[in-house]
Amino acid sequence: MTDKTRRTVVLGAGGAGLAAVLTACASYGSPTTEASAEPPAEQPSESSAPKKKKTASKSKALADTADIPEGGGKVFENEKIVVTQPSAGEFKAFTAVCTHAGCTVASVSNKTINCPCHGSKFNINDGSVANGPASEPLAEKKITVDGDKIRLA
Repeated sequence: MTDKTRRTVVLGAGGAGLAAVLTACASYGSPTTEASAEPPAEQPSESSAPKKKKTASKSKALADTADIPEGGGKVFENEKIVVTQPSAGEFKAFTAVCTHAGCTVASVSNKTINCPCHGSKFNINDGSVANGPASEPLAEKKITVDGDKIRLA
């Protein structure tokens, strides 16, 4: 019975030592946090914020409204976005990543967004599942229509 007691004491002491080392390591990172507080002070002096606003307002258009057929849509693989036009002048955008297995949807036809991997289909109006195996809808993405240009918001 003394062997178990000795083992318990040794393990307890080792655990306490480990806790002390981990605590010391946790406080080690705090000077880096203070050092990282200095660069933001330099950034405002550069006054780059107005430039960012101009860039955002002039962001590259995802598509022209004429590129998106009424009752259909278009997949933008690089941006992982699909834009649809359920009815004239109404534009919607959804993630192009299928909720079933993470494949990129490939086409829009017959008022559905179609995934080539396992045949899932999603409604162009709201991204809801029209045909499984997917069980979750496509997430909606924010877009803006500015004249004849469609941009990510």
